[in-house]
Amino acid sequence: MRALAHPAFRYYFAGQAVSILGSWIQQVALAWLVYRLTGSATLLGLTAFAALIPQLFVGPLAGAWIDRHDKRRTLVGVQFLLALQAAVLALLTWTGSIGPPLIVAMSVALGILNAFDTPLRQSMISAMVPRREDLPNALALNAMLFNLGRFVGPPVAGFLVGLTSEAACFAINAVSFTALIAGLLRMRVPPTPRAQGSVGHVFREGLRYAWNDYAIRTVLVMLTLLNLTASAYAVLLPIFAREVFGGDARTLGLLWGAAGCGAFASTLFLAARKSLPAVVRGVAGGVVMSAAALLAFPLTTRLEIALPAMAALGFGISVCNVGVNTILQSLAPDRLRGRVVSLFTAARFGFDAVGGLIAGFVAAAFGAPATLVGEGVILVAGAAWFLGHRRDIQRATGVAVASGGGRGG
Repeated sequence: MRALAHPAFRYYFAGQAVSILGSWIQQVALAWLVYRLTGSATLLGLTAFAALIPQLFVGPLAGAWIDRHDKRRTLVGVQFLLALQAAVLALLTWTGSIGPPLIVAMSVALGILNAFDTPLRQSMISAMVPRREDLPNALALNAMLFNLGRFVGPPVAGFLVGLTSEAACFAINAVSFTALIAGLLRMRVPPTPRAQGSVGHVFREGLRYAWNDYAIRTVLVMLTLLNLTASAYAVLLPIFAREVFGGDARTLGLLWGAAGCGAFASTLFLAARKSLPAVVRGVAGGVVMSAAALLAFPLTTRLEIALPAMAALGFGISVCNVGVNTILQSLAPDRLRGRVVSLFTAARFGFDAVGGLIAGFVAAAFGAPATLVGEGVILVAGAAWFLGHRRDIQRATGVAVASGGGRGG
């Protein structure tokens, strides 16, 4: 918890805790709304795709734009727009005006805003934590908030949907953004270096740096494959909840919450890692665990077995995602951090979107269990490839830390 000694990070941490919980409540409620209205696996995949694909195409350019502007002021504006999106979604649902076209449109709007929000928040953390040795701990704590919300939010959302409605969940999310806005307005952080030149030039500079760095390039490739396969499970969970386990929104909340429980545990695991090479070992183990859990979960029809499998899957995916983020932010120089983080969010969320869309179409043709088994087989091959590169990445990160980190391009 040492990063909480910095006042700016404490303000961010408190506001983000509330905001993240609201976001998870909205995500689960929206997935249930889609499936309740249409019963379509394809539309579940399309909705998830619409919410995440802007991270792949808009995100990297957003990173270049972010590195040229004041990050704190921009982040406040983005939080206001996210609150407005949630409020409009609540109003449309409450009045009965919502339908598949509007759901997809609102998901696209959310995705575009998140393409700016995620790299903004991630790249600002280094300014909130002046001591560089505290940065990995701050990133782990930030991920812990996300995963704690993922653990608590889905069961709460399932309860709220059953007690009230999806519209109430969306309204709660709209209000939750005010907590982070208040924290951002209270904090005092030094101005971050701004990149010079056009957005295109700044973007190409960041892309060239990431591609020419062996460690960064390799972990980004592994991150892409992981989210193309394992992370797609979230799109299919409503199908498993209703058709495989014979449940309702509460069952969906339990499955999602189990994954969140594992993910939360992973952030505690990563917060205790004391070196970047140790984080690399954690990422390698997380890939193997994700592949094993992705094969085990769809092969059971018993909820008491599925829940631990989901916890293991959540642990493995989160160790990989958070660990790769820690590696990238520790290696990237300050002037390039926004762009490097935006490449992380593109691989993390953009290919999650592509994987979710593919999973939706494949599940419509072959069923949800067969889809996850197939993706598990692909991830096993990816895990074997990454294990072959692990020692080289550990050496590269060890040299970077010894030289002070933040390598120039």
